[in-house]
Amino acid sequence: MEINIVNFNTTIGVKKPRTIQGMANTSDCPFCDVEHLVGIIETDDNIILLKNKYNVMEPSDQLVLIETDQCKSDIPDYSREQMRRVIHMGVKHWIKMLNCGKYRSVIFFKNFGPMSGGTIQHPHMQLVGYPELDPDLMFDPVEFEGLKIFEDKGVELNTSTNPRIGFSEYNLVLHDDAYTDKDTTASVALMPKDDSLNLLADLIKETVTFMKGYFKRPNFSYNLFFYNVEKKMRVKIMPRFATPPMYVGYNIHLRPTSIPDFAENLRAHLENQGYIK
Repeated sequence: MEINIVNFNTTIGVKKPRTIQGMANTSDCPFCDVEHLVGIIETDDNIILLKNKYNVMEPSDQLVLIETDQCKSDIPDYSREQMRRVIHMGVKHWIKMLNCGKYRSVIFFKNFGPMSGGTIQHPHMQLVGYPELDPDLMFDPVEFEGLKIFEDKGVELNTSTNPRIGFSEYNLVLHDDAYTDKDTTASVALMPKDDSLNLLADLIKETVTFMKGYFKRPNFSYNLFFYNVEKKMRVKIMPRFATPPMYVGYNIHLRPTSIPDFAENLRAHLENQGYIK
């Protein structure tokens, strides 16, 4: 079986600060200490993109997107405008990295909470460019299929009927209508239209808000994963619990029988928020 594998530099890894409750090794948040941040690439008010100080994966180039200056906040706390600016900046640089010719693969993702694999509580996303990894080994297209909940401006939201790991997973799939036919320069990935990207940001915010209220667990954790599939974007929104041992040990994926309930409950939330008339 073909797999992607990179080296993880443990010498650097042990030096990383940890501020998530239950695993903290410091009370000082490095992302709050803005005056001492180095390697800054771009800023937009309180949103900062910079080089990752702890480049543990080799070979790769790692970037961090600090989403806000509010350390204890999360996506549900953001204004609609803040969420849109975060997504616009992150997607812009992700697409730029994908098309620059330096990397074979570029991943864009977010960890939040103690079960997500993250180490810093302060809200942030990460972009990692890999010169060697095969992008076709990073997903199976069937993982983005699901029960449709909502679609507008070329952006479809569904509940995955073929979850990557198991339990509830939500997908955002950007179809042809989300892109302009004038972009002929993109060699690897297309940049969505502004109104479609705004809707994508809104739906990420609403889905995360719904999940946190639906599962009602202390220290709720989740991941956002962005994918480039035939030049078009996919996003997977995944609540995180203990990873099923069947998946860890045997690569067996679990399909919950409550998938229709997940779809209907999120649809009701979007109706309450005025997205579905």
